[in-house]
Amino acid sequence: MTFTLQHRDTSGTDARAGLIETDHGLIETPIFMPVGTLGSVKGIHTHELIDDIKAQIILGNTYHLYLRPGIDIIKKAGGLHKFNGFNRPMLTDSGGFQVFSLSGIRKLSEEGCEFRSHIDGSKHFFSPEKVIDIERAIGADIIMAFDECPPGTAEYSYAKSSLALTHNWLRRCENRFHSTQPLYEYKQSLFPIVQGCVYKDLRQESARYVTQFNADGYAIGGLAVGEPAPVMYEMIEIVNDILPQDRPRYLMGVGTPVNIVEAIARGVDMFDCVMPTRNGRNAMLFTQNGIINMRNQKWQDDFSPIDPLGTSRVDTAYTKAYLHHLFKAKELLAMQIASAHNLAFYLWLVKEARKHITIGDFATWQRYIIPQLSNRL
Repeated sequence: MTFTLQHRDTSGTDARAGLIETDHGLIETPIFMPVGTLGSVKGIHTHELIDDIKAQIILGNTYHLYLRPGIDIIKKAGGLHKFNGFNRPMLTDSGGFQVFSLSGIRKLSEEGCEFRSHIDGSKHFFSPEKVIDIERAIGADIIMAFDECPPGTAEYSYAKSSLALTHNWLRRCENRFHSTQPLYEYKQSLFPIVQGCVYKDLRQESARYVTQFNADGYAIGGLAVGEPAPVMYEMIEIVNDILPQDRPRYLMGVGTPVNIVEAIARGVDMFDCVMPTRNGRNAMLFTQNGIINMRNQKWQDDFSPIDPLGTSRVDTAYTKAYLHHLFKAKELLAMQIASAHNLAFYLWLVKEARKHITIGDFATWQRYIIPQLSNRL
């Protein structure tokens, strides 16, 4: 994997535009990655991802794919690309966030994490070495190091001991990664993850520690997990002051459209979040003019397009009145249309950000677009 930094914003922000080259294709940054937890983006066909939503890369989840369909099935298929038919770049997380989410049914140690499946209660163990082996078998182009994600409200002492554990696991992940080979006919890149909760000195320590591995890219984890947004933005600035300029920065699990624009302004290149599809399934649409709750009665006889400005084919193919009707009738098509729209909007947003970085007026666009994105229509 290579990263070329093509443009820097000249209007007073740290926004950047770049190009990531992988064996499965090119990724223009800033980029949003739709979340395909179990090998599929919920409610979205692969051809829609490619043709309508214009997804350049999607994300899979190591923890969930390990539990089902299981790594043996994915290996027999020839990797996740062949299993799900998405022949563009993919990224897998390491399962660290899922371990964080399973706090009631997991035990952490220096060796790794013992946990029980949320499906059937069966017992499993993730070590850093095993996670790398699993991610080799899944076969994503970009794979993440195994980490622990402390809550945003964690005490300093917990955050410090958690960071030491994450750094130890990262060293072991790196050793395993460099002592093994990809299982399929293409290369993989391992991204370390910066942790440190909401503490400046820990974030700085972690950013400095991960850079010694000279990785193809770096991730910022442990944000948007309960801390206020201004604190998240401060942590991004602290970390990006240290991470190399010539490598992509991936902010994990973030976030709202406003979060994404603010993070781009602070030098972040890659994003993922379940919000577009999860909120879409619950009738919340993100548009260029603001946020729409499609269940509200006001849309009952509104026969204008879902989004008149049109970020995807579904925006002009269906009216607000029709989508409102589908949600009230609990039709599955409602969730599909709303999810497709939201994903296309997120991809439009980062593409628009890239355009304004390139022409040098990102700061002006940022001041205009953020109030628009925050509107409740």
